[in-house]
Amino acid sequence: MGGVAIGWGPSDDTVSIKAIHAALDAGINFFDTADFYGLGHAETLLGKTLGNRSDVMIASKVGQKIGADQKIAIDYSKQHILQACEASLRRLKRDCIDFHHLHVARMAHLEQGECIEAMQQLQQEGKIRYWGISLITFNPFPEADFFLKNDLGHGFQLVFNLINQKALPIMEQAAKNGYGIIARMPLQFGLLSGKIQANTVFGKDDHRSYRLVPNIVEPVLSTLRQKVWPLIEKYLTTEAGLALSYILSYPEVSTVIPGIRTSEHVAWNTQHIVTLDPADKWYLQSLYESDWLPIMDLMEKQG
Repeated sequence: MGGVAIGWGPSDDTVSIKAIHAALDAGINFFDTADFYGLGHAETLLGKTLGNRSDVMIASKVGQKIGADQKIAIDYSKQHILQACEASLRRLKRDCIDFHHLHVARMAHLEQGECIEAMQQLQQEGKIRYWGISLITFNPFPEADFFLKNDLGHGFQLVFNLINQKALPIMEQAAKNGYGIIARMPLQFGLLSGKIQANTVFGKDDHRSYRLVPNIVEPVLSTLRQKVWPLIEKYLTTEAGLALSYILSYPEVSTVIPGIRTSEHVAWNTQHIVTLDPADKWYLQSLYESDWLPIMDLMEKQG
């Protein structure tokens, strides 16, 4: 969009639908999307495949759109959010969105207040069950504090994985206040999947082509190889299995969204979950301060 890759490369609806059915067969009942993904196509695909069935939960997001200049634009006005929710419901073929959240709204939007009024109105009208906010990657604290201090919404979507553990204090405080937590980017753009190597090349239509550059990929893979992946043998799991198991070891986490493109991804994400010993959990947590923070600084400077 606007010359910037925002997707993960080419996709195929037939493959995607098979993956959704494989997820259902594996017991997955939570699906996260946004009205911005595919400019509505992701919601349409879920609506076509899942419809209004009651045994699944759907989360969607609002606030980003395509602007008149064909670039990414944001709109957290009350009118836009109300209209966008109606459009999402039509695409999803649902009577109600189970969890609707603001798509990385910032403090200025929250303080202005229209987006909050809109979400509260949608809940009162029964068009959404619960609502919250998807927090930004590198400084999630201001918006999270605003929600917590003002007792707003019901949950956060936030980045949490073996590498990026910045939001851990938010998780702890949110859980004390009864908020749900959706852990996003659990595999850190695939770096924690075991599938990416130093020489992996991404297409220009894949956002990782400008995010996963050598000065980030190489130190990440080196640290994983030396300090993290040795635990794979102990637990007889996989790289992705260990990464997901670490996140799920935190009771504050309500659900994790590793993402699926194929039926094979479903198997990778579900068949290798293990229970970590407390000592191993704390060891992996300690690596954030000792090893991952310098790499996080590189990622933040990259933008």
